[in-house]
Amino acid sequence: MGKTKDKSGPLARRPDNSAFKQQRLPAWSPVLTANTVLPFFYLLAVISMLLGVWLLLLVQSTQEIKLDYTDLGNCNECFDLRRNVSNAAQTCSCRVEFSIDKTFKGDVFFYYGLKNFHQNLRRYMDSRDDGQTVGWIKKLKNPSTYCEPFAKDEDGVPIAPCGAVANSMFNDSFTLTYHSSSGRRVPVPLLRKGLTWYTDKNVKFRNPRTDNLTLAQVFEGTRQPLYWQRPVYSLDPHDPNNNGFINEDLIVWMREAAFPNFKKLYGILNRADANFEKGLPRGNYSIDISYNFPVQHFLPIAYLVTSSLILLMAVVLTVAWWKFGKDGKNMKE
Repeated sequence: MGKTKDKSGPLARRPDNSAFKQQRLPAWSPVLTANTVLPFFYLLAVISMLLGVWLLLLVQSTQEIKLDYTDLGNCNECFDLRRNVSNAAQTCSCRVEFSIDKTFKGDVFFYYGLKNFHQNLRRYMDSRDDGQTVGWIKKLKNPSTYCEPFAKDEDGVPIAPCGAVANSMFNDSFTLTYHSSSGRRVPVPLLRKGLTWYTDKNVKFRNPRTDNLTLAQVFEGTRQPLYWQRPVYSLDPHDPNNNGFINEDLIVWMREAAFPNFKKLYGILNRADANFEKGLPRGNYSIDISYNFPVQHFLPIAYLVTSSLILLMAVVLTVAWWKFGKDGKNMKE
């Protein structure tokens, strides 16, 4: 019989004498010399410079116009109305006029923007139910606890879609009109679909199975979020295929922004119209705004409430310190 290899002793944990375990496999180790490194750096610098120049020219050739309608013109009436959240159900509209000095050639994208809206807060980002928006029927009436306090209404009826993200969805709507030199008013057509990614509308967001029911019947037994003007199954009255959890405005909003100042895509100029085939012509325009989004200065209020609580606590501690003494001699054991 052969001898058994002794595995005891200080050499018991030594790896086997193989090419793999002793790291003797063939390997290529580059030799970094001036002849090999310097050409790479020069090539990388040229490529980066060309990309930088191309991007700079692209940015400079991009035309942009910003219009802050928060309290502009007669929108100030809607602004005052929306500051009180109890008026969320009341409708309000306003009109803003502006002009374009130079034609916007090619594709034109229409965005809405918000300032000091922190979609990147962890608690806010968690306040949603992805199982609900992906179309799971059992989640429709049993939303996740992550949605609290926006999971059910005051009567205990489940909210769809639930959570703070959906509840705060931007819901202003816009109608853009071009005033031609002849005085004719021409509605500017905007494409309200094609704003999302393929994976958004086909993977992450889906409506529950209808099984020969209407979308309204599928969502029966649920309520719309508190600040919404319409239920989720009728967000787009002009396109029945753009309702429910696959509504493109909802999908765009549910993709949280990384910074407190952001803009999101609202529409794309429909260049199939002969009046706008080459883009957005120069001239005078007006925009009719359905002013629905509730405007609240929450951050100053939060700081004022916090400061009041801290001040109250400081006064209580000061009184306690004054009564019992700095060294605690007056405190009873």
